[in-house]
Amino acid sequence: MRTARLGERGPLVSTVGLGTMSLLTSNDQDAVTRLVHEALDAGITLVDTADVYCDGAVERALAPALRGRRDEVVLATKAGLPMDGDPLRSGGSARWITQAADDSLRRLGTDRLDLFQLHRPDPATPIEETMAAFDDLIRAGKVRFAGSSVFPAELLVQSAWAASDAGSAPLVSEQAPYSVFVRGIEASVLPTARRLGMGVIAWGPLNGGWLTGKYRRGAAAPEGSRAASGNPFVRADDETKLTLVERLSTVAHDEGVDLTSLSLGWAQEHPAITSILVGPRTSGQLHELLQASETVLSTAALDAIDAIVAPGTNVDPRNAGWTSPALSPGERRRERA
Repeated sequence: MRTARLGERGPLVSTVGLGTMSLLTSNDQDAVTRLVHEALDAGITLVDTADVYCDGAVERALAPALRGRRDEVVLATKAGLPMDGDPLRSGGSARWITQAADDSLRRLGTDRLDLFQLHRPDPATPIEETMAAFDDLIRAGKVRFAGSSVFPAELLVQSAWAASDAGSAPLVSEQAPYSVFVRGIEASVLPTARRLGMGVIAWGPLNGGWLTGKYRRGAAAPEGSRAASGNPFVRADDETKLTLVERLSTVAHDEGVDLTSLSLGWAQEHPAITSILVGPRTSGQLHELLQASETVLSTAALDAIDAIVAPGTNVDPRNAGWTSPALSPGERRRERA
């Protein structure tokens, strides 16, 4: 497993990280512990979670799984999405960021969060307030580094300005959706992150299973898949993605790899990407994904992928992860008498 520094100021992390959103899907505590240990044994050092995953249950499950191995891990978590659907337990305010950090520390059974990330932008809170709260947590020793998740480029710049003006710790990383089907961040987020010296953690490199080839034309969604569970963002009858998968499968065949390997190899190609997150639910999936992640694609394959999905575009705009409220009718239309 290769490692890389998370931006210019962050910690060293494995270039493949363990995403834990689905960790408790069909897994009990013993199975979670085994899976986490297998990931660490394979060389993964970045473990990413969030307070909102199963309303804190995933963080609680990680505590015993990491017991005795905590120092082997760069433990990352996120806060900002509503806990238990409660809007008062969400956002980037100093009040909530401080409370959320303490709550995550308790659930994870640790004395520090290696990377604490704001899960989504919070237009209701000045970024200066959020950055000051992160800095206070870092000075208190509760957090080592702070990061963002699904920030547009302009907010990354505003965050850097706020930290510079206050003389506080800057964000070291951005976590964003990135896959062959979700390339929007190539236009401005990735170059901005590089300019600011930030690392980038990519989530969803297989686009909810689409880029494994599990969804096929005329076939029902496999049992246990996101599409079968009714996820509105993963529809097994998406004609556009079905057609694109067929074209990408031809590229994979010509390259001598399967579609998963093509997709994970591609996701690591951009020089701004530090680490990609994979979310296995079983030991078999973990080892298949790790093997696939070792793929290095030819220039011909990369060019063929660009011809199928243009650089800087999202096949489904909903996969971008966040839509600015500035696009709502109330924000872009003048008031009427």
